[in-house]
Amino acid sequence: MALTAVAATAFVLTWSSGFLVAAIATVDVPPTTLLAWRFIPVAIALLLIASASGSMRGITRAQLGTQAVIGLFAQFGYCASVYGAIAVGITTGTTALIDAVQPLVVATLVGPLLGLRVRGAQWAGLGIGAAGVVLVVQSQIGGSDAAPIAYALPALAMACLLAGTFVERRAREQPPVIVALTIHVCVTAIGMTMLAGATGTLLPPASVSFWIATVFAALSPTLAAYGLYWWLLRRVGVTILNALLFLIAPTTAIAGALLLGEPLTALTFAGFILCGAGVAVVLASSRLASSGQPARTPVPLHPSKQHSAHESGPGTS
Repeated sequence: MALTAVAATAFVLTWSSGFLVAAIATVDVPPTTLLAWRFIPVAIALLLIASASGSMRGITRAQLGTQAVIGLFAQFGYCASVYGAIAVGITTGTTALIDAVQPLVVATLVGPLLGLRVRGAQWAGLGIGAAGVVLVVQSQIGGSDAAPIAYALPALAMACLLAGTFVERRAREQPPVIVALTIHVCVTAIGMTMLAGATGTLLPPASVSFWIATVFAALSPTLAAYGLYWWLLRRVGVTILNALLFLIAPTTAIAGALLLGEPLTALTFAGFILCGAGVAVVLASSRLASSGQPARTPVPLHPSKQHSAHESGPGTS
């Protein structure tokens, strides 16, 4: 339990850092340049580690293809959309807000797509958290110079991460997290390199600040955040993980206020309280459910998911 709590805290912090580095490090550098060099070295390092450790042995073509699709959505599509949104002037808090709507989408689609169910208390928690997220970034929305159509970019980022998560949850076989992350990063590195090459932005600058930002982006929002995302998804299930995503918006808003001068008002603090309450309700509901009696009508899962569903408790994957 303590390990999960530490991992959840680290996940929120490292995922939030991705929004901030996108805003800070792309002031003088095209987003495609930073994205390409954020993933290329990590892809090489992960390939070497996975190969040396023998983790890649036994990976089937089906698993490889599935993980490639997940990486295409959850990393390439997500990161390109987030960086694009911030590059056109949407604030970090607003981008995080739109991403944080994902839990409500999951709660709506989780039954028919994953064979899971969300309890009434979890719905209430998700609703409370959503209200908190809206309050956290309400003052930021009006401060952006971005065109209205640009707000489709963070929505696209949310949809890409959601699609990747659903594909992962429906996969019959799941490789170790290190293998999955390696495939995701390699697919993203290839995609970002092609995108940067096509736009003439592949050549990196020689500035020290660029490489510091690149190393940070590689270690924090790439390795740590995504690794924790997939690890927590398997350990606690999609409902609890998406509840934790509500905390990313207020975390980003606080950091944005300190580092970027984004507004932080009393309304924001009220939103923080609602976000925390919403997450607490979802986590408490899932914990009580896992210690109680099993549901009267079990939801069928893929054979390879039966064990993890039992461990996570009813209502989670």
